[in-house]
Amino acid sequence: MKLLFIFFFIVIINPIFPQQSKLSKAVNQLSEFIASDNFIELKQTNNDLTLVDSIYLRAVNIADEDYSEALLATTFTTIPYREVPIVVPLIKSLIYYPLVSANDSTFKKKNRNLPRYLFLDSPDNDYGDLDKLAHFFGNAFIGYSENILDLSHLIGYFVESFEEDFKVDSRVDYRDLDVNSYGNYFGKLLERHNELLPSQVMLIRSLRYFNFVQ
Repeated sequence: MKLLFIFFFIVIINPIFPQQSKLSKAVNQLSEFIASDNFIELKQTNNDLTLVDSIYLRAVNIADEDYSEALLATTFTTIPYREVPIVVPLIKSLIYYPLVSANDSTFKKKNRNLPRYLFLDSPDNDYGDLDKLAHFFGNAFIGYSENILDLSHLIGYFVESFEEDFKVDSRVDYRDLDVNSYGNYFGKLLERHNELLPSQVMLIRSLRYFNFVQ
């Protein structure tokens, strides 16, 4: 699973971001927005789905309406971890590879402010669906950029490997895979309807769940 991270960077990130500073700048700016007092004020008057849209729209603005860049920056910004453990082949040595992220103070504030109650079946605890944003936007990036490679399932397992290694949840979560598919759907629709918001697709998932439990 850890080797998927290396593959992800070699195949996807490098061709799009030959200068990593471009992605770093976007992640820093977006993280600062989520960590800001302005965002905290938004949290007081808006639900979490509206906050997701605010994060996404800010990313689009930062990326000058380059939707592929915006989705990728949102993916890395919403990952709640700073490093990924990687086992080096042959020597089997464990190293911790740093992900693109903001400084420590901003990173912690950003994580505290991230929306986490996204669906009708979001867990009713402090963590909620904190990890689902990276699943959703990562697969949206793949769906939007599928002319590169159709790796929509890869990024889901890529994010899932973080959760296993950091003991967030050692089980494979079918909800992660479900959210992956809706993120991919959002990315594909965005190619033709750039006015679409992530909350609109997230609501479709909740409506499906609502109809099921009824």
